[in-house]
Amino acid sequence: MILAAGAVIWRKEKKELQIALVHRPRYDDWSLPKGKQDGAESLIACAFREVLEETNLKVSFGPYIGDIEYFVPDGLKKVHYWSARLADDSPEFHANEEVDLIEWLSLEAAIEKVTRDSDREIIEKFASVPFDSYPLIMLRHAKALAREEWQGEDEDRPLEQLGQQQARRMLSLYQVYGLTQIHTSDAVRCHDTVEQMAHALNIPLTITNKVSEYTWKKSKEKAIDYAKELIKENEPVILCSHNPVLPRMMEKLTKKIDFDYPDNKLQPGEAWILHHNKKDVLQIDRLEAPVK
Repeated sequence: MILAAGAVIWRKEKKELQIALVHRPRYDDWSLPKGKQDGAESLIACAFREVLEETNLKVSFGPYIGDIEYFVPDGLKKVHYWSARLADDSPEFHANEEVDLIEWLSLEAAIEKVTRDSDREIIEKFASVPFDSYPLIMLRHAKALAREEWQGEDEDRPLEQLGQQQARRMLSLYQVYGLTQIHTSDAVRCHDTVEQMAHALNIPLTITNKVSEYTWKKSKEKAIDYAKELIKENEPVILCSHNPVLPRMMEKLTKKIDFDYPDNKLQPGEAWILHHNKKDVLQIDRLEAPVK
């Protein structure tokens, strides 16, 4: 199977919702920006890279839309799509070898103009997801040294080699969300998971003991209240914490809503993405840990 990824880029022009279609001179078609996965690249990173290469637009990714399958000469192709908000400070489109034109259209006009039925299907799915939302990314720290292998205090337990490799690749996964804040437990394994990403994005790292394991054992409400405050800010935020904390926090944040999400614990380096509108959680996505 050929794996690929892309995005439905959207904006509001005078309060009217518009999405971007690109014209590819090689195929003489109108489509959504997309392209093939490059080696071990994650699908969401692939979608982000393809948007940049084909449009040069600056976007912030939102909820996962879905996937479509169709046959091409080389076999079955499966394409995954995310919603992507056009950033206010995005540069303008410039024609390139792959794409020579871009048009901003209403949903109805885009459905009429797009060439492939598969793209038409994704545009229709896009209309049903909460694209106008912001993500709270609840990230479990990368793989840490086992407790039985560490002689010091638990909050000082470092990342093992695999965890260090995961930490170096966090940027490729989470830069797609247009992050404005990064929060972490004061445990070394959490801090070291997001420090390099924060530095690369030039975002101050907010370190707190309110979402640490030792505070959780004393007062569970502190972590839950901390997450609720982050949601109220309506910005793309990462919160890096621990397995005893994150599943219970998720349960509290979504207790009023009937969501079908995995109730098992996150593996090291995995995350739940809670898409919300400052008040309610509207969709939950899950991202696997970055590959080494």
